[in-house]
Amino acid sequence: MKIITVIGARPQFVKAAAVSNILRNYHQEVLIHTGQHYDKNMSDIFFEELGIPKPDYNLAIGSGNHGKQTGEMLIALEEIYEKEKPDLILVYGDTNSTLAGALCGSKLLIPVAHIEAGLRSFNKSMPEEQNRILTDHISDYLFVPTETAIKNLTNEGVTKNVYNVGDVMFDAALHFQETAKKKSKVIENMDMVGVEFILTTIHRAENTNDISRLKNIIEALNECGERVVLPLHPRTFKYVTEYGLKFNNNIKIIEPVGYLDMLALEMHSKKIVTDSGGIQKEAYFMHKPCVTMRDETEWVETVEVGWNSIVGTNKDRILDAIVNFTPKGNQKYIFGDGKAAEKILSAIDW
Repeated sequence: MKIITVIGARPQFVKAAAVSNILRNYHQEVLIHTGQHYDKNMSDIFFEELGIPKPDYNLAIGSGNHGKQTGEMLIALEEIYEKEKPDLILVYGDTNSTLAGALCGSKLLIPVAHIEAGLRSFNKSMPEEQNRILTDHISDYLFVPTETAIKNLTNEGVTKNVYNVGDVMFDAALHFQETAKKKSKVIENMDMVGVEFILTTIHRAENTNDISRLKNIIEALNECGERVVLPLHPRTFKYVTEYGLKFNNNIKIIEPVGYLDMLALEMHSKKIVTDSGGIQKEAYFMHKPCVTMRDETEWVETVEVGWNSIVGTNKDRILDAIVNFTPKGNQKYIFGDGKAAEKILSAIDW
């Protein structure tokens, strides 16, 4: 079987690492990188570290408004699909690359499989929410990570070819955790061996593009009284500069890091404060308390079991959670058994 995999952003590189290495043992894979994340620290390093095969096509779309970016992807993907004549299109997550890859396949009547289907924030102002809903409703195979995702799809009338396989990011974390311990030098390079710190990431458009939300986040971090490590996303840096916001000395700003360094940072941190969906899960995988600076989360299970606190961008709530939030209860196996990739391959092995 010939399978086209479409990826374009950091979380998708991690998920593809878990699936592609197994997939290629049984099927022909054509890997398309849309170029949605395009600088070395946001893209190339992930292919190098995770052993992801070199893309057969790199569309080099880059940044841009949603319509322009998605439209350019659709034009380029249609040409490749018609040339390659795949049996199946494989897409991940909820980015513009996800939607473009799925929509192009659906229009050409090529079966589409969506990995990480069924997630809902119930906030349709989020581009990611729009992408994931549309992708789910035009996909032929839906691979979900949790029971909640199945319920979400059922409530929308999507019940055919829905498989709860667990989370492929859990597969990746289990596989690469030991590698990160051996290879990552990020803690040593920061001269922070044995130093307690809060790991923070800020990248979501709803936070970076809104000066009041971003200002609240940065002021909370400045005033929390903790050592904070912040790998600074390019978009966040752009808006911090434009808004004239300043970081205090307790915050150590570093360049975006690859997956192995991020795992190392997560493992060594005392708590994680983020607006990322993927890092909420990675915090759970690493048994770290998570403070989520959003008004909602797709990963409601992490909240229900007491390991994730949703605080929005209210400064006082962020501060209180950084200082006081402690998980309640023991962790549960809510993301599968670490064999999601194998289950996906079994389901699509016609």
